[in-house]
Amino acid sequence: MNFAWQQFGQVPHGLPRVQAICDWVHNNIEYRFGSGRPDLSASEVIARRHGVCRDFAHAAIALCRAFNLPARYVTGHLPDIGYTDPGSPMDFHAYCEVYLGQDWLTFDPRYNVPRIGRVKVAHGSDAVDGAFATIYGEAKLSYFEVWAYQVNPGQVSVGDPIDLSKRLDGTTTLRLS
Repeated sequence: MNFAWQQFGQVPHGLPRVQAICDWVHNNIEYRFGSGRPDLSASEVIARRHGVCRDFAHAAIALCRAFNLPARYVTGHLPDIGYTDPGSPMDFHAYCEVYLGQDWLTFDPRYNVPRIGRVKVAHGSDAVDGAFATIYGEAKLSYFEVWAYQVNPGQVSVGDPIDLSKRLDGTTTLRLS
């Protein structure tokens, strides 16, 4: 609480404060693949200054809640639509939503820029509420693949068969891992 007020107390309440929080998390927490742990608190992430996207989301949510800004955890997929494909397979992604005015607005302190093509899977108060899967006992993921591409919404509707010729980038092949 003290950290939140010292760092963001002078920023006007609402959107400017939420953006300042996301800017701070983005600029001060280093993304380290594989460094996430289920037992880390937001304050521990802020203190250690590194984590995965889940940690970025949790830190931003905790800081928003310190100012009574309703915030929730979101899980989903974030394809590389509109960005150069880094050549790595797409994965799950965590970000947050903050209730401002009359709407839940999306904020992603990991990337901290608007992105298109988000596929929201779940939301909740934290990673437990918005888990990708809840499994009791041993489970082994044997295969996982997500692919997405940008299309003109005037030409394609949800439920239409996949037609790679309608991709806006002109590529008619999929990159398989």
